Amino acid sequence: MGLLDRVERGIEKAVRGVFSTGSRAKVEPVEIASRLRRELDNKSLTITAGRTLAPNVFDVLLSVEDFGRAQEWGTPLAEELCDVVIQHVRSQGYTLQGPVRISFRQDETQREGHFEISSSTEKGTGGAAAPRANVPAAPRREPSRMQPVLDIGGQRYSLNASSVVLGRSSEADILVEDTGVSRKHLEIRSEGGFVRAVDLGSTNGSYVNGVKVDGSTELVDGSTITMGRTKIIFRLLTVPPGSNPGGRA
Repeated sequence: MGLLDRVERGIEKAVRGVFSTGSRAKVEPVEIASRLRRELDNKSLTITAGRTLAPNVFDVLLSVEDFGRAQEWGTPLAEELCDVVIQHVRSQGYTLQGPVRISFRQDETQREGHFEISSSTEKGTGGAAAPRANVPAAPRREPSRMQPVLDIGGQRYSLNASSVVLGRSSEADILVEDTGVSRKHLEIRSEGGFVRAVDLGSTNGSYVNGVKVDGSTELVDGSTITMGRTKIIFRLLTVPPGSNPGGRA
């Protein structure tokens, strides 16, 4: 409820006067947040077992009157709504192909106080999107700002490379001093916005959330990796640009 609380109690308080006039119909920010979550659930597509692709680009279609009011508060509200989308994606285990973007658009077919949401899936290109004329658009929230890390015995390791090898050998990127761990036991591989645990033919096997890794397994925030007697927690941390959440690798 943290982000939604801020939307409802913070942004909504300021936006209420903009989106409403007297007793006339009004668009509530919390309604937009709820509709965005519903759009994610309705438009998400299961690609493979354990992988569900969700839309990442959203247009909020407003009446002429509501759009004029939204222009005054569009960016702050859209930023909060981007956070709502990201949090719902994480809570449901969905995956994204690119940054989340929310824009407000004028739609003359909409009645005042009513709105619709259209969504699509757009792959990240690393460049900025061309601005839409007269549309207050929120800045992109890059999924790459979610820093993957491993917590091992109280030590945190940032996964800053596309391939990080864990094992008992001094040649491993992360040394795990456990006799039940092979010299090169497990690889954490980051590719295409996904992070996977890849067993490297270890003697005793690797486990993710108690299930033995057969080839590779996708990791999500909070996944528990077991190697020998060692337990490792995989985390996705939101960090400011240019900062490091700690550790090495």
